[in-house]
This record gives sequence, structure tokens and C-alpha cells, in this order.
Amino acid sequence: MNKILKQLWLSLLNSARDLTPIIVVIAFFQLIILQQPIPHLGTLLWGIFLVMLGLSLFVYGLEIALFPLGENMAYAFAEKANIWWLLIFAFALGFGTTVAEPALIAVADEAAKVAAVGGIIADNQESKHVYASGLRLTVALSVGLAILIGVMRIIKGWPLHYLIIGGYLGVVIMTAFAPDWIIGIAYDSGGVTTSTITVPLVTALGVGLASSIKGRNPMIDGFGLIALASLMPIIFVMVYGIFVQ
Repeated sequence: MNKILKQLWLSLLNSARDLTPIIVVIAFFQLIILQQPIPHLGTLLWGIFLVMLGLSLFVYGLEIALFPLGENMAYAFAEKANIWWLLIFAFALGFGTTVAEPALIAVADEAAKVAAVGGIIADNQESKHVYASGLRLTVALSVGLAILIGVMRIIKGWPLHYLIIGGYLGVVIMTAFAPDWIIGIAYDSGGVTTSTITVPLVTALGVGLASSIKGRNPMIDGFGLIALASLMPIIFVMVYGIFVQ
């Protein structure tokens, strides 16, 4: 129990250290540049404390649960030497973590509202729900495919830069054909997919898999899945925009 409390305390201190620059910047511009008092100071301080507490618990949870879980499952699949189950797991992991990503849900809902206002879809709740759900599923499918390809890269030893260069060539080509209103959403979708839920599990999977396969270097082969997971949704969302239009 004492060890857990000590680790939580250290995590809280680290979170406070990480948030300090943000607090200093806000305070400087509010008090020095704008020369205005900080509104609702008590509520603001309470909110900052909750952010530090939540961030600390989140980081601690990653260290004791998600990272070990991802690495252990990678080791287990490597030991079974069944590539098909490993690829199915990789796709399901990418799809499942992405479709539940809070940032993606928020962006998809906001994009549906803007699409309704812009006349891309009908301005009713059903149309906005269908559009947002379609966007989320498209992104989730693309991330699942990206993780599957990334796992194949680790197994086969393919150079990462070839996949990245080929992917961005695909992005450039699709940008020329996609409707203007979907391009910004597509590029943003690549960023919101790699957030609080997806990154820890996918990173742990890549590092664990590279560590368990003979001839693979975790530093070289274990990373890069997140880059693919950020790239693939851009292409898929632009294709989705073409179909919607």
C-alpha cells in the first residue's frame, strides 16, 4: 500500500511539473499583458488540481495496466507463432480502441453539425448521427488496417520509411480528388485517432512484438505503428467524403 501511495505521489508531482509551464503562460498573459484579474480563481485552482489528479491517475494506470497488458499479449501471440490470430488481434485492437476514442467522438459530432449547416447533409438529428457514425467507423477501420500493416512490417522487417512515403503519396493523390469540405476533417482525423486510449496499447503491442521476435530491434522495429495509425485515416476519410458527396 505504501509503495502504491508513493508512486501516486511521484506521479502527482510529475503532473504538477508538466502543467506548470501552461499555468505560468496563462497567468503571465492574463495579469501582465491583459492586466486583468483571473476570473473565478477558486474554481480555476480546483479545476487545475483535478486535472493534475486525473493526469496522475491516468499515467499510473498506463504504467501498471495498459503497457504491461499490451506487451504480454504481444509475447503470447509471438510464442504461439500463429500469424493469423496476431493479425486479427492487431486489427481488432486498432478498431476497438479508435471507435471508443473520446477525441474522435467529439470531432465526428462537431463535423456532423458543420456538415448540416453547410448543406452537405440534411439538417436533422438522424442525418447528423449517420454522418458522425460513418466518420467514426471509417476512421476506426483505417486504424485497424494500419495496425495490421504495422504488425506485418514488424514480422517481415519491412523498412518503415517506405510505408510512410507511400502513404503520404496516397494522401497527396487523394487530396486532389476529395471534395474541399472533407480535406480538413480528414487531416484532423489523423491526429485525433492517436490519443489517450489508442497510443498506450498500440505502442506496447509494437514494442512487445519486436522484443519477442528474434532479429528485431525494439528501438527500430517496435515503434512506428502510431505513425501509420495517424496516416491511414487521412486517406480513408477523404474516400468517405467522396462517397458522401
